Amino acid sequence: MIIVMEPTASEDQIQKVAKKLESLDFKIVFNRGEVMTVLAAIGDKRLVDPASLASMEGVREVKLIQEPFKLSGRESKAEDTVIDLGNGTKIGGKEPSVVIAGPCSVERNFEGLLKVAQAAKEAGAKVLRGGAFKPRTSPYDFQGMEEEGLKYLAKARQKTGLLIATEVMDTPEIELVAGYADILQVGARNMQNYKLLKALGKVKKPVILKRGPSASIREFLLASEYIIYAGNPNVILCERGVKGFDSHYTRNILDIASIAVIKKYSHLPVIVDPSHATGRRYLIEPMSKASMAAGAHGLMIEVHHDPENASSDGAQSLTVDQFKELMIDLNRLSKLLGEGSRKN
Repeated sequence: MIIVMEPTASEDQIQKVAKKLESLDFKIVFNRGEVMTVLAAIGDKRLVDPASLASMEGVREVKLIQEPFKLSGRESKAEDTVIDLGNGTKIGGKEPSVVIAGPCSVERNFEGLLKVAQAAKEAGAKVLRGGAFKPRTSPYDFQGMEEEGLKYLAKARQKTGLLIATEVMDTPEIELVAGYADILQVGARNMQNYKLLKALGKVKKPVILKRGPSASIREFLLASEYIIYAGNPNVILCERGVKGFDSHYTRNILDIASIAVIKKYSHLPVIVDPSHATGRRYLIEPMSKASMAAGAHGLMIEVHHDPENASSDGAQSLTVDQFKELMIDLNRLSKLLGEGSRKN
Protein backbone atom coordinates (compact mmCIF):
# COMPACT_ATOMS: atom_id res chain seq x y z
CA MET A 1 0.00 0.00 0.00
CA ILE A 2 1.28 3.46 -0.92
CA ILE A 3 0.25 6.60 0.94
CA VAL A 4 1.10 9.84 -0.87
CA MET A 5 1.18 12.83 1.45
CA GLU A 6 0.34 16.37 0.43
CA PRO A 7 3.31 18.68 -0.27
CA THR A 8 2.07 20.80 2.63
CA ALA A 9 1.73 17.86 5.04
CA SER A 10 3.42 18.48 8.39
CA GLU A 11 5.79 16.01 10.03
CA ASP A 12 3.19 15.47 12.73
CA GLN A 13 0.58 14.46 10.12
CA ILE A 14 3.06 12.11 8.45
CA GLN A 15 3.91 10.44 11.75
CA LYS A 16 0.24 10.02 12.68
CA VAL A 17 -0.37 8.05 9.46
CA ALA A 18 2.74 5.96 10.07
CA LYS A 19 1.79 5.19 13.67
CA LYS A 20 -1.71 4.13 12.70
CA LEU A 21 -0.32 1.66 10.18
CA GLU A 22 2.36 0.42 12.56
CA SER A 23 -0.34 -0.28 15.15
CA LEU A 24 -1.80 -2.69 12.57
CA ASP A 25 1.58 -4.45 12.17
CA PHE A 26 2.54 -2.72 8.93
CA LYS A 27 6.21 -2.03 8.23
CA ILE A 28 6.67 1.55 7.01
CA VAL A 29 9.34 2.77 4.61
CA PHE A 30 9.58 6.53 4.13
CA ASN A 31 10.44 8.00 0.72
CA ARG A 32 11.03 11.69 1.28
CA GLY A 33 11.19 13.64 -1.97
CA GLU A 34 11.87 17.31 -2.53
CA VAL A 35 8.16 18.05 -2.91
CA MET A 36 6.29 15.38 -0.96
CA THR A 37 6.68 12.33 1.25
CA VAL A 38 5.48 8.87 0.24
CA LEU A 39 4.93 6.05 2.72
CA ALA A 40 5.24 2.45 1.58
CA ALA A 41 3.23 0.28 3.97
CA ILE A 42 3.96 -3.44 3.88
CA GLY A 43 1.54 -5.78 5.59
CA ASP A 44 -1.90 -7.33 5.34
CA LYS A 45 -4.00 -4.77 3.46
CA ARG A 46 -7.17 -6.46 4.73
CA LEU A 47 -6.46 -4.99 8.16
CA VAL A 48 -6.95 -1.39 7.10
CA ASP A 49 -9.61 0.55 5.23
CA PRO A 50 -7.93 2.67 2.51
CA ALA A 51 -10.78 5.17 2.75
CA SER A 52 -10.07 5.79 6.43
CA LEU A 53 -6.43 6.49 5.62
CA ALA A 54 -7.39 8.79 2.76
CA SER A 55 -9.52 10.85 5.17
CA MET A 56 -6.60 11.58 7.50
CA GLU A 57 -5.15 15.08 7.46
CA GLY A 58 -2.25 15.57 5.08
CA VAL A 59 -3.02 12.51 2.94
CA ARG A 60 -3.32 13.14 -0.79
CA GLU A 61 -3.83 9.61 -2.12
CA VAL A 62 -3.83 5.95 -1.07
CA LYS A 63 -2.85 3.38 -3.69
CA LEU A 64 -2.81 -0.40 -3.54
CA ILE A 65 0.32 -1.93 -5.04
CA GLN A 66 -0.36 -4.43 -7.80
CA GLU A 67 3.13 -5.84 -8.29
CA PRO A 68 4.56 -8.19 -5.60
CA PHE A 69 7.82 -6.22 -5.40
CA LYS A 70 6.66 -3.37 -3.21
CA LEU A 71 9.87 -1.51 -2.34
CA SER A 72 11.89 -1.93 -5.53
CA GLY A 73 8.93 -1.07 -7.75
CA ARG A 74 8.02 2.33 -9.16
CA GLU A 75 4.65 2.24 -7.46
CA SER A 76 6.39 2.99 -4.18
CA LYS A 77 9.02 5.33 -5.65
CA ALA A 78 8.51 6.93 -9.04
CA GLU A 79 11.88 8.69 -9.31
CA ASP A 80 15.09 6.78 -10.03
CA THR A 81 17.26 5.76 -7.12
CA VAL A 82 20.74 7.28 -7.33
CA ILE A 83 23.33 5.55 -5.14
CA ASP A 84 26.49 7.21 -3.87
CA LEU A 85 29.20 4.57 -4.28
CA GLY A 86 31.89 6.70 -2.67
CA ASN A 87 34.56 9.16 -3.82
CA GLY A 88 31.87 11.21 -5.51
CA THR A 89 30.86 8.37 -7.85
CA LYS A 90 27.11 7.96 -8.26
CA ILE A 91 25.08 5.38 -10.17
CA GLY A 92 21.46 5.48 -11.32
CA GLY A 93 19.08 7.99 -12.83
CA LYS A 94 20.74 10.23 -15.39
CA GLU A 95 24.24 9.84 -13.94
CA PRO A 96 26.97 8.82 -16.44
CA SER A 97 27.42 5.06 -16.87
CA VAL A 98 29.80 3.55 -14.32
CA VAL A 99 32.33 0.97 -15.51
CA ILE A 100 33.48 -1.71 -13.08
CA ALA A 101 36.54 -3.59 -14.31
CA GLY A 102 39.02 -6.17 -13.10
CA PRO A 103 39.89 -9.86 -13.02
CA CYS A 104 37.45 -12.61 -12.19
CA SER A 105 39.70 -13.74 -9.33
CA VAL A 106 42.31 -11.99 -7.26
CA GLU A 107 45.44 -14.08 -7.83
CA ARG A 108 48.83 -14.38 -6.14
CA ASN A 109 50.29 -11.72 -8.40
CA PHE A 110 49.72 -8.26 -6.99
CA GLU A 111 51.67 -6.57 -9.78
CA GLY A 112 49.27 -8.07 -12.31
CA LEU A 113 46.25 -6.80 -10.34
CA LEU A 114 47.83 -3.38 -10.01
CA LYS A 115 48.52 -3.24 -13.76
CA VAL A 116 44.83 -3.88 -14.44
CA ALA A 117 43.75 -1.37 -11.77
CA GLN A 118 45.99 1.38 -13.14
CA ALA A 119 44.80 0.76 -16.71
CA ALA A 120 41.18 0.78 -15.54
CA LYS A 121 41.72 4.07 -13.74
CA GLU A 122 43.42 5.68 -16.75
CA ALA A 123 40.66 4.50 -19.09
CA GLY A 124 37.89 5.97 -16.94
CA ALA A 125 36.62 3.05 -14.87
CA LYS A 126 35.46 3.95 -11.36
CA VAL A 127 35.45 0.57 -9.61
CA LEU A 128 37.91 -2.34 -9.45
CA ARG A 129 36.30 -5.76 -9.29
CA GLY A 130 37.93 -9.01 -8.22
CA GLY A 131 36.85 -12.15 -6.42
CA ALA A 132 38.62 -12.93 -3.14
CA PHE A 133 36.11 -15.69 -2.36
CA LYS A 134 35.22 -17.69 -5.48
CA PRO A 135 32.20 -19.98 -5.86
CA ARG A 136 33.28 -22.62 -8.36
CA THR A 137 31.34 -25.46 -9.96
CA SER A 138 34.16 -27.90 -9.26
CA PRO A 139 35.69 -28.22 -5.77
CA TYR A 140 39.06 -28.71 -7.47
CA ASP A 141 39.09 -25.29 -9.14
CA PHE A 142 40.75 -22.19 -7.68
CA GLN A 143 38.64 -21.04 -4.73
CA GLY A 144 40.17 -17.61 -4.17
CA MET A 145 42.68 -16.07 -1.78
CA GLU A 146 40.07 -15.04 0.78
CA GLU A 147 41.30 -12.33 3.21
CA GLU A 148 44.69 -12.11 1.54
CA GLY A 149 42.86 -11.32 -1.70
CA LEU A 150 40.87 -8.61 0.08
CA LYS A 151 44.13 -7.08 1.25
CA TYR A 152 45.40 -7.07 -2.36
CA LEU A 153 42.26 -5.21 -3.45
CA ALA A 154 42.59 -2.69 -0.63
CA LYS A 155 46.22 -2.09 -1.56
CA ALA A 156 45.25 -1.53 -5.21
CA ARG A 157 42.59 0.97 -4.06
CA GLN A 158 45.19 2.82 -2.02
CA LYS A 159 47.47 3.14 -5.06
CA THR A 160 44.81 4.06 -7.64
CA GLY A 161 41.89 5.62 -5.78
CA LEU A 162 39.44 3.17 -7.39
CA LEU A 163 36.57 1.85 -5.33
CA ILE A 164 36.53 -1.94 -4.92
CA ALA A 165 33.70 -4.42 -5.39
CA THR A 166 33.92 -8.07 -4.41
CA GLU A 167 31.60 -10.98 -3.76
CA VAL A 168 30.20 -12.16 -0.44
CA MET A 169 29.39 -15.86 -0.54
CA ASP A 170 27.98 -16.50 2.93
CA THR A 171 26.67 -14.62 5.95
CA PRO A 172 29.72 -15.31 8.20
CA GLU A 173 31.92 -13.48 5.66
CA ILE A 174 29.90 -10.25 5.51
CA GLU A 175 31.69 -8.42 8.32
CA LEU A 176 35.11 -9.40 6.97
CA VAL A 177 34.37 -8.42 3.36
CA ALA A 178 32.56 -5.21 4.34
CA GLY A 179 35.66 -4.21 6.30
CA TYR A 180 37.62 -4.05 3.04
CA ALA A 181 35.17 -3.50 0.17
CA ASP A 182 33.24 -0.40 -0.85
CA ILE A 183 30.59 -2.43 -2.70
CA LEU A 184 29.41 -5.94 -1.83
CA GLN A 185 28.36 -8.33 -4.57
CA VAL A 186 25.88 -11.21 -4.47
CA GLY A 187 26.69 -13.76 -7.15
CA ALA A 188 24.14 -15.38 -9.44
CA ARG A 189 24.24 -18.62 -7.46
CA ASN A 190 23.18 -16.73 -4.33
CA MET A 191 20.41 -14.60 -5.79
CA GLN A 192 17.85 -16.62 -3.82
CA ASN A 193 19.97 -17.14 -0.72
CA TYR A 194 17.44 -15.26 1.36
CA LYS A 195 19.37 -15.54 4.62
CA LEU A 196 22.34 -13.83 2.96
CA LEU A 197 20.12 -11.16 1.37
CA LYS A 198 18.47 -10.35 4.70
CA ALA A 199 21.88 -10.05 6.37
CA LEU A 200 23.10 -7.68 3.66
CA GLY A 201 20.09 -5.53 4.42
CA LYS A 202 21.78 -4.70 7.73
CA VAL A 203 24.92 -3.44 5.99
CA LYS A 204 25.04 0.22 4.99
CA LYS A 205 27.07 -0.33 1.85
CA PRO A 206 25.89 -0.64 -1.77
CA VAL A 207 25.08 -4.19 -2.89
CA ILE A 208 25.33 -5.50 -6.45
CA LEU A 209 22.76 -8.26 -6.87
CA LYS A 210 23.31 -10.54 -9.86
CA ARG A 211 20.41 -12.20 -11.64
CA GLY A 212 20.27 -15.97 -11.25
CA PRO A 213 20.84 -17.99 -14.45
CA SER A 214 17.25 -19.29 -14.42
CA ALA A 215 15.51 -16.41 -12.66
CA SER A 216 12.62 -14.45 -14.10
CA ILE A 217 12.71 -10.67 -13.86
CA ARG A 218 9.98 -10.81 -11.22
CA GLU A 219 12.04 -13.25 -9.12
CA PHE A 220 15.06 -10.98 -9.59
CA LEU A 221 13.20 -7.93 -8.29
CA LEU A 222 11.71 -9.92 -5.41
CA ALA A 223 15.24 -10.95 -4.40
CA SER A 224 16.22 -7.28 -4.23
CA GLU A 225 13.18 -6.75 -2.04
CA TYR A 226 14.76 -8.84 0.72
CA ILE A 227 17.74 -6.49 0.97
CA ILE A 228 15.65 -3.32 0.89
CA TYR A 229 13.05 -4.66 3.34
CA ALA A 230 15.83 -5.51 5.79
CA GLY A 231 16.99 -1.90 5.74
CA ASN A 232 19.47 -1.33 2.90
CA PRO A 233 18.00 0.65 -0.04
CA ASN A 234 21.32 0.77 -1.93
CA VAL A 235 20.80 -2.13 -4.33
CA ILE A 236 22.25 -2.30 -7.84
CA LEU A 237 20.73 -4.93 -10.12
CA CYS A 238 23.11 -6.78 -12.46
CA GLU A 239 21.93 -8.57 -15.60
CA ARG A 240 24.48 -11.29 -16.37
CA GLY A 241 22.64 -13.56 -18.77
CA VAL A 242 20.26 -16.47 -18.38
CA LYS A 243 20.57 -20.12 -19.34
CA GLY A 244 19.97 -20.84 -23.01
CA PHE A 245 20.09 -23.84 -25.30
CA ASP A 246 23.10 -22.87 -27.47
CA SER A 247 25.98 -23.21 -25.00
CA HIS A 248 28.37 -24.08 -27.85
CA TYR A 249 28.64 -20.41 -28.88
CA THR A 250 27.77 -18.45 -25.73
CA ARG A 251 28.00 -19.18 -22.03
CA ASN A 252 24.55 -17.69 -21.40
CA ILE A 253 22.03 -15.53 -23.25
CA LEU A 254 22.34 -11.82 -22.45
CA ASP A 255 18.81 -10.55 -21.86
CA ILE A 256 19.16 -7.02 -23.24
CA ALA A 257 15.40 -6.49 -23.00
CA SER A 258 15.59 -6.94 -19.23
CA ILE A 259 17.33 -3.56 -18.96
CA ALA A 260 14.33 -1.72 -20.36
CA VAL A 261 11.85 -3.88 -18.45
CA ILE A 262 13.62 -3.32 -15.14
CA LYS A 263 13.84 0.43 -15.75
CA LYS A 264 10.11 0.53 -16.46
CA TYR A 265 9.04 -1.35 -13.34
CA SER A 266 11.85 -0.55 -10.87
CA HIS A 267 13.62 2.58 -9.69
CA LEU A 268 16.85 0.69 -8.90
CA PRO A 269 20.00 1.12 -11.01
CA VAL A 270 20.70 -1.74 -13.42
CA ILE A 271 24.10 -2.72 -14.81
CA VAL A 272 25.22 -5.45 -17.19
CA ASP A 273 28.00 -8.04 -16.97
CA PRO A 274 28.71 -8.96 -20.62
CA SER A 275 31.64 -11.16 -19.61
CA HIS A 276 29.61 -13.76 -17.72
CA ALA A 277 26.67 -13.31 -20.05
CA THR A 278 28.62 -14.41 -23.10
CA GLY A 279 31.74 -16.20 -21.89
CA ARG A 280 33.54 -15.17 -25.08
CA ARG A 281 36.06 -12.35 -25.32
CA TYR A 282 35.01 -11.23 -28.82
CA LEU A 283 31.41 -10.73 -27.68
CA ILE A 284 32.17 -8.33 -24.82
CA GLU A 285 32.59 -5.27 -27.04
CA PRO A 286 29.30 -5.55 -28.99
CA MET A 287 27.31 -6.58 -25.91
CA SER A 288 28.76 -3.70 -23.87
CA LYS A 289 27.71 -1.23 -26.55
CA ALA A 290 24.27 -2.80 -26.89
CA SER A 291 23.78 -2.65 -23.11
CA MET A 292 24.74 1.00 -22.95
CA ALA A 293 22.44 1.81 -25.87
CA ALA A 294 19.60 -0.02 -24.08
CA GLY A 295 20.03 2.26 -21.07
CA ALA A 296 22.22 0.33 -18.61
CA HIS A 297 23.53 2.46 -15.77
CA GLY A 298 26.87 0.69 -15.87
CA LEU A 299 28.97 -2.25 -17.04
CA MET A 300 30.96 -4.89 -15.18
CA ILE A 301 33.78 -6.13 -17.40
CA GLU A 302 36.42 -8.76 -16.69
CA VAL A 303 39.95 -7.61 -17.47
CA HIS A 304 43.13 -9.61 -16.84
CA HIS A 305 46.80 -8.79 -17.31
CA ASP A 306 47.39 -12.27 -18.83
CA PRO A 307 44.05 -13.94 -19.72
CA GLU A 308 45.64 -17.08 -21.17
CA ASN A 309 47.06 -17.90 -17.74
CA ALA A 310 44.18 -16.65 -15.59
CA SER A 311 43.13 -18.81 -12.65
CA SER A 312 39.49 -18.47 -13.71
CA ASP A 313 37.46 -17.31 -16.70
CA GLY A 314 40.36 -16.27 -18.91
CA ALA A 315 38.31 -16.91 -22.06
CA GLN A 316 35.87 -14.13 -21.14
CA SER A 317 38.48 -11.62 -19.95
CA LEU A 318 39.78 -8.72 -22.02
CA THR A 319 43.47 -7.88 -22.14
CA VAL A 320 44.48 -4.49 -20.78
CA ASP A 321 44.93 -3.12 -24.31
CA GLN A 322 41.55 -4.47 -25.46
CA PHE A 323 39.89 -2.84 -22.46
CA LYS A 324 41.48 0.52 -23.22
CA GLU A 325 40.21 0.36 -26.81
CA LEU A 326 36.73 -0.60 -25.62
CA MET A 327 36.62 2.32 -23.22
CA ILE A 328 37.48 4.74 -26.03
CA ASP A 329 34.55 3.38 -28.04
CA LEU A 330 32.19 3.44 -25.05
CA ASN A 331 33.07 7.06 -24.31
CA ARG A 332 32.26 7.98 -27.92
CA LEU A 333 29.00 6.05 -27.74
CA SER A 334 28.09 7.72 -24.46
CA LYS A 335 28.50 11.15 -26.06
CA LEU A 336 26.37 10.15 -29.04
CA LEU A 337 23.63 8.77 -26.82
CA GLY A 338 23.75 11.92 -24.72
CA GLU A 339 23.43 14.13 -27.81
CA GLY A 340 20.50 12.05 -29.04
CA SER A 341 18.63 12.36 -25.76
CA ARG A 342 19.17 16.13 -25.71
CA LYS A 343 17.74 16.44 -29.25
CA ASN A 344 14.67 14.47 -28.22
